[in-house]
Amino acid sequence: MKKVHVKNNRWQPGSFPNTPEGEEVFTISRERIDDALAEFPDLVDKVEIFIDWDTDNFTSSMVDTDILLTWDLPTANLADVAPHLRWIHCIGAGVEHMLPMNWLPEQVTLTNNKGVHAAKAGEFGLMAVLMLHTHIPQVVFNQRRAVYDSLYSSPISGKTLVVLGTGTLGGSAAYKIRQLDVQVIGVNRSGNPVEGCDRMVTTAQLDDVLPDADYMLIATPDTPQTRGLMSRERLDLMKTTAGIINIGRESVMDYDALCDKLDEGTLGAAILDVFDPEPIKADSRLWNTKNLIITPHISADDGSSYVPMTLGLFFRNLRLFLAGEPLLNPVRPELGY
Repeated sequence: MKKVHVKNNRWQPGSFPNTPEGEEVFTISRERIDDALAEFPDLVDKVEIFIDWDTDNFTSSMVDTDILLTWDLPTANLADVAPHLRWIHCIGAGVEHMLPMNWLPEQVTLTNNKGVHAAKAGEFGLMAVLMLHTHIPQVVFNQRRAVYDSLYSSPISGKTLVVLGTGTLGGSAAYKIRQLDVQVIGVNRSGNPVEGCDRMVTTAQLDDVLPDADYMLIATPDTPQTRGLMSRERLDLMKTTAGIINIGRESVMDYDALCDKLDEGTLGAAILDVFDPEPIKADSRLWNTKNLIITPHISADDGSSYVPMTLGLFFRNLRLFLAGEPLLNPVRPELGY
């Protein structure tokens, strides 16, 4: 029998979950585990599951733990603290909070939640592009100032969307938006084909496609290679009417430069869903930036089914783990995703 330690986090400002509501959404309770295990009856007698909060019982429990299910963890001397540990599953897709991964013992595999966010992120991406196309950020900004201005738009067919980061989130959005006869240009590290993208380029070719973008969707993780990709200089390459969506990480874009360009009218509009820190501080300039819509990190997290989908992925992987087979969604520490 293998022991699984579940580390839930209590809500606290500047951490995860970042709101009291988030604590309820992301908590892995005994009831949720039992509901999920009903779909995996073959695993019921093969695991012992210990549910904990923060680090209340972390050190004592990890002495004989084989598998850790968590968002984060104390990493110091992990091999000594948890000598039997062989697998860590992160309940998020992004693992930037664990970088650099020089703490990860050689015998431990780290996996993430890639794929769980796909359906929701695709729908959000589709909605956000259509919001930009129909000038909703401008309409909302006008409403706040009691300005009634008819901002018309034509059907979106024929427009160009650049998707920076074509993994689960960006790829799902690209597939849905392509069905509206939008030309989709995907940008990723390899340049390999992605379903839903008419054309692919490498990250090194990003400057070549930015001037073509009517809209841009950013869905990259936070890694040393992606930080600062959308700099002020790259924002200057875009059309003055272009719209930008970020569902990846704030670190990818210069938000001060974005705000400057929105306020001065050298970019059309933006929809931002990710920030650092979260929640946004009350005095942040983002709240009052022209033609900017803020969504509070809701683009890819499903309030009702996130944990069930997470546990479904985890238990599918558990079958593989017990069979000695390669796990789904292995994280490459050298790449950070």
